[in-house]
Amino acid sequence: MPALAVVVKGYPRLSETFIAQELLELERRGHRFDIWSLRAPYDDREHPIHAEIAAARRYLPEYLHDAPGRVIRAWWRVRRLPGYEPAYRRWREDLRRDVTRNRIRRWGQALVLAAELAPETRFLYAHFLHTPASVARYAATIRGIRWGVSAHAKDIWTTPDWEKREKLAEAAFCVTCTGSGAAHLAGLAPSGVVHRVYHGLDLDRFPHPPARRMPHGTLQLLSVGRLVEKKGYDDLIAALALLPEGLDWHLTHIGGGALSGRLAARAKAAGIAGRIDWLGKRDRTEVIAAMRKADLFVLPSRIAADGDRDGLPNVLLEAASQKLPILSTTVSAIPEFVTDGVHGRLVPPGDPAALAAAIVAHAGNPEHALDMAAEAHARLREEFGLARNIAALDALLRQETGMDARNPAQAPAR
Repeated sequence: MPALAVVVKGYPRLSETFIAQELLELERRGHRFDIWSLRAPYDDREHPIHAEIAAARRYLPEYLHDAPGRVIRAWWRVRRLPGYEPAYRRWREDLRRDVTRNRIRRWGQALVLAAELAPETRFLYAHFLHTPASVARYAATIRGIRWGVSAHAKDIWTTPDWEKREKLAEAAFCVTCTGSGAAHLAGLAPSGVVHRVYHGLDLDRFPHPPARRMPHGTLQLLSVGRLVEKKGYDDLIAALALLPEGLDWHLTHIGGGALSGRLAARAKAAGIAGRIDWLGKRDRTEVIAAMRKADLFVLPSRIAADGDRDGLPNVLLEAASQKLPILSTTVSAIPEFVTDGVHGRLVPPGDPAALAAAIVAHAGNPEHALDMAAEAHARLREEFGLARNIAALDALLRQETGMDARNPAQAPAR
């Protein structure tokens, strides 16, 4: 049985290829684990990579009222463990400061997780510092084992500081995928707990970039991202409406999200709906095929009203893998990969006029854009490969699970 358990919010998810990529690489390096998901999958398809991951998928009760017997049986099994009372006190203190159904749900899920984990489990590793880390923290305390976490974007910037500080004080480690996120979390954590580990990209999974030529005819714009506030698609629609009449362009968007209806209505009101294809959710194979046909990748990220923001979106790395010119914004960690004027163009967030000007500049000088795309591809290969960046996480997990580096396929028995 595996010594490691991975806790995620939902699995599998089309928008979280970075998690799937990481889990597959950890399996290749000998780690064995079960995946415990707080939610059932809601996408209508999976990426091909999900089928390659051997880990068992286990689902905690998404809503406690749907599985009361399972929750009660779990409580009965764990209530006398030495860690139960400390975990219960910790949860009660958290609930006092965050009186929500979600917080209650976390406790019920933690009870089930603690009760149903294999006896051999030594370590819990959670993706995201908010809900999954709470469930892992409570369950680990109940079971008397250690836990660690991978922090990303929304969970860093929308979780209260008191909660981040307390979790980081207890976690064995926290890895996070950007320098800006690492700096913020390090200010709340004990020394040595926070580690910057870029997701990186497994370039063996991607085709070689196509032979790029100067755009002829319609300028093909592509964007891939969820239709949510932090992606800034209302800014992009406003920018497209500002483009000169003489510029022939077309936008293809890939991704689903709650704002799809509102954004489509805005495009119609701006008189540009006929130039935009909203394709909805697609798997990675389809995304890469679209990137190979496009002339410019546009991601207008910004900071949402609640503080949510991107980290370093993997789609930018994917665009670079195909030598597709990039236009994005200076939000968060995007400048950690794209240097404006070197690897692509960056404009201030929330500035449709600047976005429009950058699109016009691209159309007027596509040769320079292709040069920058080549530089981004070179930087991707040199600094953002998966193997290079996952080594630190591999080492941390080996240390916590006791996996022998000389015989990585086996974790020693307790």
